[in-house]
Amino acid sequence: MLNINMSDVVAVLKSLIPELVVIGVFLVLAIIISIAVNKRTVKSVAARKMIHSQSWLVTFVAVVVALATMMLGPLSNLITKSTTKHEVQPATAAAARTLAKDTARESVTLLENRGGILPLKSGKVNVFGWASTNPVYGGTGSGSMSKDNPTESLMDGLHDAGLKTNGQLTRFYTDYRKDRPVVGMFDQDWTLPEPAADKYTDKVMDQARSYSDTAVVVIGRVGGEGADLPKNMKAKGITYHDNDKAGDFKDGQSFLELSKPETDMVANVTKTFNKVVLVYNGANTFDLNFVGQYPQIQSVVWCPPPGQAGFTALGEVLKGEANPSGRTSDTFVRDLTKTPSYNNFGDFMYKNMDEHKAKVTGFTGKTTVNTPSFVNYAESIYVGYRFYETASDEGAINYDDVVRYPFGYGLSYTTFSQKMSEPNHANGKVSFDVTVTNSGAKAGKDTVEVYYNPPYTNGGVEKASANLIAFDKTKQLKPGESQTVHVSFKDEDMASYDYRNAKAYVLEQGRYGISIRSDSHHVIDSRDVNVDRTVTYDKSHPRSNDKTAATNRFDDLHGKATYLSRADHFANYGAATAAPTDFTMSDEAKAKFTNNANYDPKKHDKASDTMPATGAKNGIRLHQLRDKKYDDPQWDKLLDQLTVKEMDNLIAMGGYSNQAIKSIGKIELADADGPAALNNNFTKVGSIGFPSSTSMACTWNKDLASRYGRMIGDIAHDMNISGWYAPAFNIHRNAFAGRTFEYFSEDPLVNGTMGANEIAGAKSKGVYSFMKHFALNEQETNRLNMLSTWADEQTLREIYLKPFQMAVEQGGAQAAMSALNYAGPTYVADYAPLMQDVLRGEWGFRGMVVTDYFGVYGYQNADQLIRNGNDMMLATTDVTNHVKDDSATSVKAMREASHNILYTAVHSYKYENGDPKVATPAWQMALYAALAVLALVFLALEYLAFKRFKARRKAIDPSVLDEVANADPFVADQEEPAPRNE
Repeated sequence: MLNINMSDVVAVLKSLIPELVVIGVFLVLAIIISIAVNKRTVKSVAARKMIHSQSWLVTFVAVVVALATMMLGPLSNLITKSTTKHEVQPATAAAARTLAKDTARESVTLLENRGGILPLKSGKVNVFGWASTNPVYGGTGSGSMSKDNPTESLMDGLHDAGLKTNGQLTRFYTDYRKDRPVVGMFDQDWTLPEPAADKYTDKVMDQARSYSDTAVVVIGRVGGEGADLPKNMKAKGITYHDNDKAGDFKDGQSFLELSKPETDMVANVTKTFNKVVLVYNGANTFDLNFVGQYPQIQSVVWCPPPGQAGFTALGEVLKGEANPSGRTSDTFVRDLTKTPSYNNFGDFMYKNMDEHKAKVTGFTGKTTVNTPSFVNYAESIYVGYRFYETASDEGAINYDDVVRYPFGYGLSYTTFSQKMSEPNHANGKVSFDVTVTNSGAKAGKDTVEVYYNPPYTNGGVEKASANLIAFDKTKQLKPGESQTVHVSFKDEDMASYDYRNAKAYVLEQGRYGISIRSDSHHVIDSRDVNVDRTVTYDKSHPRSNDKTAATNRFDDLHGKATYLSRADHFANYGAATAAPTDFTMSDEAKAKFTNNANYDPKKHDKASDTMPATGAKNGIRLHQLRDKKYDDPQWDKLLDQLTVKEMDNLIAMGGYSNQAIKSIGKIELADADGPAALNNNFTKVGSIGFPSSTSMACTWNKDLASRYGRMIGDIAHDMNISGWYAPAFNIHRNAFAGRTFEYFSEDPLVNGTMGANEIAGAKSKGVYSFMKHFALNEQETNRLNMLSTWADEQTLREIYLKPFQMAVEQGGAQAAMSALNYAGPTYVADYAPLMQDVLRGEWGFRGMVVTDYFGVYGYQNADQLIRNGNDMMLATTDVTNHVKDDSATSVKAMREASHNILYTAVHSYKYENGDPKVATPAWQMALYAALAVLALVFLALEYLAFKRFKARRKAIDPSVLDEVANADPFVADQEEPAPRNE
């Protein structure tokens, strides 16, 4: 769940200024009139009392009208969202917990198991490590869990699996600190409350030794939205409170290494116990190189964040009730500072962009200054295993010295064999069978991983020597049982993008090695496939999945970086992967750089544009367009009916919903956050927190991803939600990325496959998913700070855009969320080559694009966005989200944006039975009733005021009535007639 955004509070208050001014003015006037009258500027008691009553009654009416206007105007959506609760039904919740546990069971990954220490032989175990009592369930920010759902702790999970744990040892940790420090969106406390060495007294260790001869050590690391994990724990601005007097970290040590108290704890445990199991609980790959220093650590288990019901799976794996089948979604390296992206990940500010600085109001409501920043994807296509496998083949690295656990790696309690049939290569397609046999003594699942190695010419188009091209997971195989997995892919899937010469995808002539592997490094079997001639997939011969052929769209994103090349055995590795030394944006890029300060919509108006029809009376209702093609002529008739005001409201107020338009039967549809759940940030109703996206990737199970999408659909129906702000497709470019938990993997095929299956599953239930963050949003640092991302076009297409393309072409994505960063000199949501030419042109996407959270960052405005392919603003208050320009160009853009939003909306489940009917919210009914009562009260008070006025008039001597009647009651020197004695 997200917390209250103070910038929104400020914006809401600003939106209420007119009504608050009205209230203030009338109150002041009523007070002034009362004071003036009380000073006997009016001699008549009757008149004075009447003026009193009328001034306050008028003020009463003004206040009521102003408050009603607030509630039915600026506050209407917020009140409706906050007061209308739809809960997850018990049956759905139960099914969700079952799926969460199934997913967690297949995500737990066994990295080492020397001596067969696992499954545990004893039912009693000591569990060490403060993280055992404060484990990592998911991530922070939009990935937070709902507190309303029961959360199974790590210790609960062990107990549920039948393991007995040392309660005295557990109390030792909870007594030290019960809560985990907050690593939130607005502030981060990275403290790891691991007891220092002197806390592990002889008494503590002796008691543990007497309890059991086996120890499980738990190390946990959390990440989330708003900040990347610290690469240097001693860096300025890092909040951390030491547990050890000597300091927990040395200068240069990262959050993904053991702290001194953790190191001391591991040393103490391994000195005391010969049988030690290490459990790493976190989404980001950890520095596990220390494991080799302790022979007592016989087993290593990776437990990625399992959500609120998944820790049972860890207990079942340790006990042996579940056979681990997880595979690593990322490469575990021995030294995180030596990865190709390490020096080009983080905080790099431009020094020549002062004129583009912007005063902004961030999430906390504080005013700060945004300075344009940048990041270079200098490692090119060599992300994760693609670099390590290729560099090893080129002789540039000794693989075992660099990689501890390869990508796609995982052990089992049983053994499997895989046999590959001879490939059939015909009609541009490669197909073969893989027979998987359980050759061990325990039932389990295995994963088939297929890689290709393309022919490479030194200095030619960049190519990695290992590229995952297909994968699948077997069913549960009994000992001796076999399953045949059919593998099929197209030649064009092995093509590389040549942005220098062909400016298209090219399948070069030559021999392609096709292999099945147990992970990215270890080959089980291989065959060669020969491509007789070079094929260029240009506009005359596009790939089969392209609506229009891919060609260079992103030349302006290349920037000034030196990009890593395989040429001459990675000869430029040092120069390409070094930290940036040039902190200036080129003059050419600066000329294109745009934010709110220098964007003028009038300069982008087209004289040739003609004003489209608006407000027509064609009688078309939105439900009539369901299942119509995007370009059906009836859409024009419907769009002609929209007024400019209706289109603007639809576009501007797209935060967690898309607005109603009564004139066409468009109802308001609710959208919800949550990469691993559905969370309503207004009512605080949320579903169970599922295992993280990294956990899903570790399952390598497409069916689980599909089941998850369908389950999100069921939950959405219960919660009255139509759109899901997920899944997220960004790449695990660097281990320190804060939102690693929310993204799947370092590999685009795993990302795309898992995410596309989730989207297709939700779509089958009539729920549209917002694939995000589109695109190039691989870090949290400076994400809101006009962060310019620079990369070559091959890297963009083969690595960072490929998962999104799969989401559209295979998952049927109907919605997208644009990222908050810049693509080169242009805010991503404003970048037409991406939003229009590629997304809608090449891929054929039909649907709506919403911004990421719309705030006062200095570079978001609706006028610019809608002209370049971003349709809706994720805003709940009035900032720069309304379209101000009324030119023909702008209205045409509003019409197109409205078309995209409505196209997505009408294909949601809300319209599956025709024209939907929506009841007036209960709070509005109560308001109308209250207004009616107040109206009666007002009339009664008016009646009473006039009755008393008449009574006071009658009390005056009739002989002076004529004089009083003709007198001016507001003349100060007039005498008030004395009352007549009866």
